[in-house]
Amino acid sequence: MEALSSAKGRFTRFLPLAFARLSAVYGGTYMLNKPECKVEFDMEGKVCGVTSEGETAKCKKVVCDPSYLANKVRKIGKVARAIAIMSHPIPNANDSHSIQIILPQKQLGRKSDMYVFCCSYTHNVAPKGKFIAFVSAEAETDNPQSELKPGIDLLGPVDELFFDMYDRYEPVNEPSLDNCFVSSSYDATTHFETTVTDVLNMYTLITGKTVDLSVDLSAASAAEEY
Repeated sequence: MEALSSAKGRFTRFLPLAFARLSAVYGGTYMLNKPECKVEFDMEGKVCGVTSEGETAKCKKVVCDPSYLANKVRKIGKVARAIAIMSHPIPNANDSHSIQIILPQKQLGRKSDMYVFCCSYTHNVAPKGKFIAFVSAEAETDNPQSELKPGIDLLGPVDELFFDMYDRYEPVNEPSLDNCFVSSSYDATTHFETTVTDVLNMYTLITGKTVDLSVDLSAASAAEEY
């Protein structure tokens, strides 16, 4: 499970990689893979830097996930998650190499929906012939194996199956007072809709502007070449 979690983390690391490239272009400072980061505050309670290995990077704002500022978040639930390695696509799904399934809570007799996602070697996330499936839900018990069974039963035979549970947090601080912008933890959904909404809201909080997604990036790139 640890290896798979690390692999999952590889995809999130593309964000700091992109940030590092932008920093190099625009003269910013970036430090990757720094251990035990401590957020520093001034006498007024506003963030003033981040310290790691005896070095402090000065800043006026901090954007982070709940793990960096445990005293500014609250627990709002838990997520149960299963990761399955398979040698076949999900049965009865037209042999799809990419599929999302949402199991309604009423159908399962639960308080929340259950999510199933499957991808494969065609997405370059597994060796040829292998498929990776995720089953997740808001944890309502302390037994993810039995709680996720309805979703796991849809997968058919699996080569390896791993289970994990983790706490979910949301920020409780007031960013206008401390200049700390904390994201919410990932929830059980596999389509990232709630995560995108969280990011868009954070962008507005940080900049005071709304993200403009109408920009034609291909046209902008072409213009830069001339």
